[in-house]
Amino acid sequence: MDNVAAPSRPVAASPWSDLVLPKEHGSWSLALEPVALGMISAPSWAGLALSVATVAAFFTRRPLRIGVTEQRAARRLAARRAAVACGAVVLAGWCGALFGAGTGWWPWLLPSAAAGAFFLFFDLQQSGREQHAEIAGATAFAWLPAVFAALAGWPARSAAALGVIMLVRAVPTVLTVRAWLRGRKTGVRRPLLPLAAAVLAAIVGLELARSGLAPWIAAVLLVALALRSIALLLFSPATLRASTLGMIEAGVGAVFVIAVAFAWR
Repeated sequence: MDNVAAPSRPVAASPWSDLVLPKEHGSWSLALEPVALGMISAPSWAGLALSVATVAAFFTRRPLRIGVTEQRAARRLAARRAAVACGAVVLAGWCGALFGAGTGWWPWLLPSAAAGAFFLFFDLQQSGREQHAEIAGATAFAWLPAVFAALAGWPARSAAALGVIMLVRAVPTVLTVRAWLRGRKTGVRRPLLPLAAAVLAAIVGLELARSGLAPWIAAVLLVALALRSIALLLFSPATLRASTLGMIEAGVGAVFVIAVAFAWR
């Protein structure tokens, strides 16, 4: 009897929060800032439906990846069920936007869809933290304010300007934070690309403001973000912690969204 193995106990499935909530803290700001900017500056009922779909898509990413890559059957099954539930909310949100605004806004969604598909391809191969994948993920969300503006009936040039402003806020931020984290971890600093992106973002913001397509506060804040990139990558104190930087960036993002959105309105 001593040689008889005890029956194995079933492995409990992971809780919903572990399956759905993203672990990368910076991804919350990069995903939700564009939704907030779009809804505050260009509110509409169709935009509200799209915001629901966007947040649900944000929550779909983690369970989808777990459902594809997880080896444990119970957790894999639970993740797939969570992905299906989140996907159903995404579909409902899209249908709501379609009901509220027809199909004319769909071409505006193509850049976000293409960038999101690019990111998802690498994320399902567990390469979602590579630089090209993170840029694609940021781009997928950052362009969405243009879609919200199109849903609200904005002229094409104004809608595109809103999307571009969010793009030049998000992409240089990803590059800057990645370069800072890499420098902290490896001791090798490569600031050229993020600094060039930040300076280009400031130039784009100034040109859009000069042309009357964006409020001047957006240009001023993009210049301030470029100065932040210079200070962080060239003069960052050794005592600065990643968690502290994350909180600072979240606060900066909130200020950017609120100031730009209300100035645009």
